[in-house]
Amino acid sequence: MRIVDGAGVWTQPPAGVANDWVEHLRVPDLSVGTYCIPAGGLDDQRPHTEDEIYVVTAGRARIVTPDGTAEVGPGSVIFVPAGEEHRFDEVTEDLSLLVVFAPAYGSRSAVRPTGSDRG
Repeated sequence: MRIVDGAGVWTQPPAGVANDWVEHLRVPDLSVGTYCIPAGGLDDQRPHTEDEIYVVTAGRARIVTPDGTAEVGPGSVIFVPAGEEHRFDEVTEDLSLLVVFAPAYGSRSAVRPTGSDRG
């Protein structure tokens, strides 16, 4: 067992950075991290090579995918399949997301992304 401290907790992105991604746990079959976007901020992520689940722990925004859009807030759980375009926009309150990747983030890509590639 392991308690994953800090997962899903809001963190202000560093100065000059649009958002913040921190990976808290990584094993071959999954990874867990926190993705934070400040109110009015930019979500500049690109599709991932792994399936992904977001759990909104704080804030409000809209998620946009090719299939449509949805308003999300605390308690919302969002599944995004590998390769699907998606982004959060209209971030009206500081947005904190607990993120679970399966398998682990970047494990299916030729080059493991860095934190700045996560977005």
